[in-house]
Amino acid sequence: MSFMTRALAETAPLCAAMRDMPFNRGLADGSLPRAAFQRYIIQDAHYLNGFARALALAAGRAPDAQAVSQLAGFAAGTLQAEHELHAHYMGLFGVTKDDFAATPPSPACDHYTNFLIATSATRSTAESVAAVLPCFWVYRDVGRAIHACAAPDTPYRAWIDTYVSDRFDAAVEACCAVAERLYESAQGTTRDSMCTIFARSTLLEWSFWDSAWHGHAWPDPVAVGQG
Repeated sequence: MSFMTRALAETAPLCAAMRDMPFNRGLADGSLPRAAFQRYIIQDAHYLNGFARALALAAGRAPDAQAVSQLAGFAAGTLQAEHELHAHYMGLFGVTKDDFAATPPSPACDHYTNFLIATSATRSTAESVAAVLPCFWVYRDVGRAIHACAAPDTPYRAWIDTYVSDRFDAAVEACCAVAERLYESAQGTTRDSMCTIFARSTLLEWSFWDSAWHGHAWPDPVAVGQG
């Protein structure tokens, strides 16, 4: 059984739930509240900083030149495209540089990025690729589902179109190919770990969207201290 066949079978219910999340339904029909998308786009920009570091760590520890080149290419190509999207939406939805600087990573974002960085810094390249792969796979999966039913006039059309583009599809397929190659050469325990890590990152993708929808934030330490 291939890595993706196994990993997707184990995460199928979670992926189905993400396609039907209120946040993603709102992206499709345009009903997503402006404040929720503002929260999301700020946190996604924070997330990309951690994602880039995780990819850089994975590339630096990769076992061969091919993997180094591919992982570095993912960081350069995909991050450039997403940063352009963030710049577009931050301007369109009135998020200033000061707004971004004043908003720290949410608990969900902080958890996810720290998980990616820790995995890439301390585990094998195979496990590191399994950790970053859901960011590619889930966004294409959700993007396709949203695109199939999106309202023509949804204000989130540019976001939706990014994740069904040929450019993004090629990045997803390339990352899957790297994961399959590493899975084939991995030992049994590493193969199991890759699937466990893929499932954890997939759950953290769900948590990221859920956090943006509900507006989860860190508790006020002053209020906590006062009981």
